[in-house]
Amino acid sequence: MSTTTRSVGRTLAVAARAMIVLTLVLGVGYTAVVTGVAQLVAPAQADGSLVTGPDGEVVGSALIGQSFTGADGEPLPQYFQPRPSAAGDGYDAGASSGSNLGPENPDLVAAIEDRRARVAALEGVDPADVPAGAVTASASGLDPHISPAYAALQVARVADARGLDEETVTALVARHTGGRGLGFVGEPTVNVLRLNLALDDLEG
Repeated sequence: MSTTTRSVGRTLAVAARAMIVLTLVLGVGYTAVVTGVAQLVAPAQADGSLVTGPDGEVVGSALIGQSFTGADGEPLPQYFQPRPSAAGDGYDAGASSGSNLGPENPDLVAAIEDRRARVAALEGVDPADVPAGAVTASASGLDPHISPAYAALQVARVADARGLDEETVTALVARHTGGRGLGFVGEPTVNVLRLNLALDDLEG
Protein backbone atom coordinates (compact mmCIF):
# COMPACT_ATOMS: atom_id res chain seq x y z
CA MET A 1 0.00 0.00 0.00
CA SER A 2 1.44 3.36 -0.99
CA THR A 3 2.08 6.23 1.43
CA THR A 4 -0.59 8.31 -0.32
CA THR A 5 -3.20 5.58 0.08
CA ARG A 6 -2.40 5.18 3.81
CA SER A 7 -2.60 8.95 4.26
CA VAL A 8 -6.00 9.11 2.58
CA GLY A 9 -7.20 6.20 4.71
CA ARG A 10 -6.12 7.90 7.94
CA THR A 11 -7.76 11.16 6.86
CA LEU A 12 -11.04 9.40 6.10
CA ALA A 13 -10.92 7.56 9.43
CA VAL A 14 -10.32 10.81 11.32
CA ALA A 15 -13.14 12.51 9.42
CA ALA A 16 -15.53 9.64 10.16
CA ARG A 17 -14.67 9.67 13.88
CA ALA A 18 -15.08 13.45 14.01
CA MET A 19 -18.45 13.21 12.29
CA ILE A 20 -19.65 10.56 14.76
CA VAL A 21 -18.45 12.50 17.79
CA LEU A 22 -19.89 15.81 16.61
CA THR A 23 -23.20 14.16 15.70
CA LEU A 24 -23.45 12.66 19.20
CA VAL A 25 -22.38 15.87 20.97
CA LEU A 26 -24.22 18.48 18.88
CA GLY A 27 -26.99 16.46 17.30
CA VAL A 28 -27.99 14.37 20.31
CA GLY A 29 -26.39 15.77 23.45
CA TYR A 30 -26.99 19.45 22.79
CA THR A 31 -30.56 18.81 21.68
CA ALA A 32 -31.27 16.73 24.77
CA VAL A 33 -29.84 19.38 27.10
CA VAL A 34 -31.76 22.24 25.48
CA THR A 35 -34.99 20.22 25.48
CA GLY A 36 -34.51 19.26 29.12
CA VAL A 37 -33.80 22.83 30.24
CA ALA A 38 -36.82 24.08 28.27
CA GLN A 39 -39.07 21.49 29.91
CA LEU A 40 -37.84 22.54 33.35
CA VAL A 41 -37.92 26.30 32.83
CA ALA A 42 -40.91 26.79 30.52
CA PRO A 43 -42.72 23.48 29.85
CA ALA A 44 -45.88 25.04 28.39
CA GLN A 45 -43.94 27.12 25.88
CA ALA A 46 -41.63 24.22 25.05
CA ASP A 47 -44.65 22.06 24.19
CA GLY A 48 -46.09 24.70 21.85
CA SER A 49 -48.17 26.84 24.24
CA LEU A 50 -51.13 24.53 23.70
CA VAL A 51 -54.55 25.74 24.82
CA THR A 52 -57.21 23.36 26.11
CA GLY A 53 -60.97 23.77 26.14
CA PRO A 54 -63.38 23.13 29.02
CA ASP A 55 -63.31 19.39 28.31
CA GLY A 56 -59.53 19.27 28.51
CA GLU A 57 -59.08 18.72 24.79
CA VAL A 58 -56.45 20.76 22.96
CA VAL A 59 -58.20 23.40 20.85
CA GLY A 60 -55.19 25.24 19.50
CA SER A 61 -52.02 27.10 20.37
CA ALA A 62 -51.69 30.52 21.95
CA LEU A 63 -48.96 31.18 19.37
CA ILE A 64 -50.86 30.36 16.17
CA GLY A 65 -54.05 32.07 15.04
CA GLN A 66 -57.06 30.25 13.72
CA SER A 67 -60.30 31.08 11.95
CA PHE A 68 -63.66 31.29 13.67
CA THR A 69 -65.97 30.64 10.77
CA GLY A 70 -68.92 28.43 9.98
CA ALA A 71 -69.20 25.64 7.41
CA ASP A 72 -69.96 28.28 4.78
CA GLY A 73 -66.73 30.10 5.53
CA GLU A 74 -68.52 33.12 6.97
CA PRO A 75 -67.49 34.61 10.34
CA LEU A 76 -69.36 33.24 13.36
CA PRO A 77 -71.00 36.31 14.93
CA GLN A 78 -70.66 35.02 18.50
CA TYR A 79 -66.87 34.96 18.28
CA PHE A 80 -64.19 37.60 17.95
CA GLN A 81 -62.56 37.39 14.55
CA PRO A 82 -58.79 37.34 13.95
CA ARG A 83 -56.88 39.46 11.49
CA PRO A 84 -56.56 38.14 7.90
CA SER A 85 -54.01 35.45 7.09
CA ALA A 86 -51.99 34.92 3.92
CA ALA A 87 -50.64 31.54 5.09
CA GLY A 88 -52.06 28.91 2.77
CA ASP A 89 -55.84 28.86 3.04
CA GLY A 90 -55.50 30.81 6.28
CA TYR A 91 -53.43 30.13 9.40
CA ASP A 92 -51.74 27.14 7.80
CA ALA A 93 -48.66 26.57 10.00
CA GLY A 94 -47.11 24.56 7.19
CA ALA A 95 -47.29 27.52 4.81
CA SER A 96 -46.33 30.43 7.04
CA SER A 97 -45.83 33.58 4.97
CA GLY A 98 -47.12 37.01 4.16
CA SER A 99 -48.45 38.04 0.78
CA ASN A 100 -45.09 39.63 -0.23
CA LEU A 101 -47.07 42.31 -2.07
CA GLY A 102 -45.85 45.90 -1.86
CA PRO A 103 -48.05 48.58 -0.26
CA GLU A 104 -48.97 50.02 -3.67
CA ASN A 105 -49.62 46.69 -5.37
CA PRO A 106 -53.08 46.88 -6.94
CA ASP A 107 -53.99 43.33 -5.86
CA LEU A 108 -53.13 44.13 -2.23
CA VAL A 109 -54.98 47.46 -2.35
CA ALA A 110 -58.05 45.71 -3.77
CA ALA A 111 -57.86 42.94 -1.16
CA ILE A 112 -57.63 45.47 1.67
CA GLU A 113 -60.59 47.45 0.38
CA ASP A 114 -62.63 44.25 0.05
CA ARG A 115 -61.72 43.20 3.60
CA ARG A 116 -62.54 46.69 4.88
CA ALA A 117 -65.98 46.55 3.30
CA ARG A 118 -66.63 43.07 4.72
CA VAL A 119 -65.56 44.01 8.23
CA ALA A 120 -67.62 47.21 8.11
CA ALA A 121 -70.69 45.25 7.01
CA LEU A 122 -70.17 42.59 9.70
CA GLU A 123 -69.72 45.13 12.48
CA GLY A 124 -72.28 47.65 11.18
CA VAL A 125 -69.83 50.55 11.07
CA ASP A 126 -68.48 53.00 8.51
CA PRO A 127 -65.51 51.59 6.54
CA ALA A 128 -63.45 54.54 7.75
CA ASP A 129 -63.82 53.22 11.31
CA VAL A 130 -62.21 49.85 10.52
CA PRO A 131 -58.66 49.72 11.99
CA ALA A 132 -55.70 48.69 9.83
CA GLY A 133 -55.12 45.53 11.86
CA ALA A 134 -58.50 44.21 10.78
CA VAL A 135 -57.63 44.23 7.09
CA THR A 136 -53.89 43.49 6.92
CA ALA A 137 -52.23 40.11 7.40
CA SER A 138 -49.13 39.63 9.53
CA ALA A 139 -45.74 38.77 8.01
CA SER A 140 -46.05 35.16 9.22
CA GLY A 141 -49.75 34.80 8.48
CA LEU A 142 -50.07 33.09 11.87
CA ASP A 143 -50.48 36.02 14.27
CA PRO A 144 -52.89 34.91 17.03
CA HIS A 145 -53.48 38.46 18.25
CA ILE A 146 -55.57 41.46 17.28
CA SER A 147 -55.26 45.04 18.40
CA PRO A 148 -57.44 46.37 21.25
CA ALA A 149 -59.00 48.71 18.68
CA TYR A 150 -60.15 45.81 16.51
CA ALA A 151 -61.40 43.95 19.58
CA ALA A 152 -63.38 47.01 20.68
CA LEU A 153 -64.96 47.24 17.24
CA GLN A 154 -66.31 43.69 17.62
CA VAL A 155 -67.73 44.02 21.14
CA ALA A 156 -71.23 45.14 20.12
CA ARG A 157 -71.67 42.31 17.61
CA VAL A 158 -70.39 39.59 19.95
CA ALA A 159 -72.47 40.89 22.87
CA ASP A 160 -75.61 40.94 20.74
CA ALA A 161 -74.99 37.44 19.34
CA ARG A 162 -74.53 36.03 22.85
CA GLY A 163 -77.23 38.03 24.60
CA LEU A 164 -74.69 39.73 26.87
CA ASP A 165 -74.36 43.38 27.77
CA GLU A 166 -71.51 45.25 26.12
CA GLU A 167 -69.94 46.21 29.46
CA THR A 168 -69.42 42.53 30.31
CA VAL A 169 -67.76 41.78 26.99
CA THR A 170 -65.66 44.95 27.16
CA ALA A 171 -64.41 43.95 30.62
CA LEU A 172 -63.53 40.49 29.30
CA VAL A 173 -61.53 42.05 26.46
CA ALA A 174 -59.68 44.22 28.97
CA ARG A 175 -58.76 41.16 31.05
CA HIS A 176 -57.34 39.46 27.95
CA THR A 177 -55.38 42.44 26.69
CA GLY A 178 -51.65 41.93 27.07
CA GLY A 179 -49.25 44.81 27.53
CA ARG A 180 -46.10 45.71 25.63
CA GLY A 181 -43.17 43.32 25.79
CA LEU A 182 -40.81 44.32 28.62
CA GLY A 183 -43.15 47.24 29.19
CA PHE A 184 -42.11 49.18 26.09
CA VAL A 185 -41.70 46.85 23.08
CA GLY A 186 -44.53 46.66 20.54
CA GLU A 187 -48.18 47.41 21.19
CA PRO A 188 -50.87 45.92 23.47
CA THR A 189 -52.55 42.86 21.95
CA VAL A 190 -55.54 40.59 22.49
CA ASN A 191 -55.20 36.82 22.03
CA VAL A 192 -58.29 35.84 20.04
CA LEU A 193 -58.37 32.15 20.98
CA ARG A 194 -58.07 32.79 24.72
CA LEU A 195 -60.69 35.55 24.54
CA ASN A 196 -63.17 33.35 22.69
CA LEU A 197 -62.63 30.50 25.14
CA ALA A 198 -63.26 32.91 28.00
CA LEU A 199 -66.53 33.91 26.31
CA ASP A 200 -67.59 30.28 26.12
CA ASP A 201 -66.66 29.79 29.80
CA LEU A 202 -68.68 32.87 30.69
CA GLU A 203 -71.81 31.36 29.20
CA GLY A 204 -71.05 27.86 30.44
